[in-house]
Amino acid sequence: MPPATSRYQVFIDRAMSGGKPLVCAVVHPCDEVSLSAAAAARQKGLFEPILVGPRHRLAKVAKELGLDLSTFQVQDTPHSHASADEAVALVKSGQANLLMKGSLHTDELMHAVLEGQGGLRTNRKLSHVFIMDVPGHNELLFITDAAINIFPSLETKADIVRNAIELHHALGLGKPKVAILSAIEQINGKIPSTIDAAALCKMADRGQIEGGILDGPLALDNAISPDAARVKGIHSKVAGYAQILVVPDLEAGNMLAKNLTFLSGALAAGVVVGARVPIILTSRADSEQTRLASCAVAVCYARWLLGRQLPAT
Repeated sequence: MPPATSRYQVFIDRAMSGGKPLVCAVVHPCDEVSLSAAAAARQKGLFEPILVGPRHRLAKVAKELGLDLSTFQVQDTPHSHASADEAVALVKSGQANLLMKGSLHTDELMHAVLEGQGGLRTNRKLSHVFIMDVPGHNELLFITDAAINIFPSLETKADIVRNAIELHHALGLGKPKVAILSAIEQINGKIPSTIDAAALCKMADRGQIEGGILDGPLALDNAISPDAARVKGIHSKVAGYAQILVVPDLEAGNMLAKNLTFLSGALAAGVVVGARVPIILTSRADSEQTRLASCAVAVCYARWLLGRQLPAT
């Protein structure tokens, strides 16, 4: 069962009390889940949505949900591809401060976000971060990347780490302990993720990755269990106490996050970072609490970014 009181409430409270609500371009919310999520976020005061999609389809879904579409700002578009392009244009013009995915494929939205000079690129690769509230664990656990980069290169992994560290700071959680995960904690030339882990840690030593304390390779047990780290004889500030888990690839991260969600009852808020604005990706399987948490995390991060926007390319 999920925690009775989630650790996300601090972000929800902060997002609700930050002054004038930010504006979120909700991309093609043409199903009940995505439109109701946008409506719930507005009702909570997390953000003011602009619904970007075919007006006739939005009207049909709104009627099914008992919502008055006339109370929402709507940008009428003919199809999902146009919805993604229009939502990105709203951000580029300063009319929206963040994006939220509706009922279109993630790849379609990401294409618009990354497209040439018209997109929302920065000098970072995009990556996804799960912010997980795991029963029995004493603090939130970040898992990255489990949704965007399939088999990331070393350079991409470095940006994945930088993005997660930055999000941790933006949420007021301080300097994080970052575990670079593999199957084992020794460097082994036959397991490329152990080589990448060692390289990332050396990059941090040389100032190429800043703001966090890195260690790796670490196996999952000795990354989050002090007892496991002690038994293995691993002594570091990270081992046993990791706050960010950097997985070797998308498959490993996706399985880890879903394992925690469906076998341990964890809640899994999430956000895409590394673009000019945060991007909220919700799942049909998410609870309302988790969707609101994802929105709140994105709002807190968007406010932080407004003061120190990453340079566009």
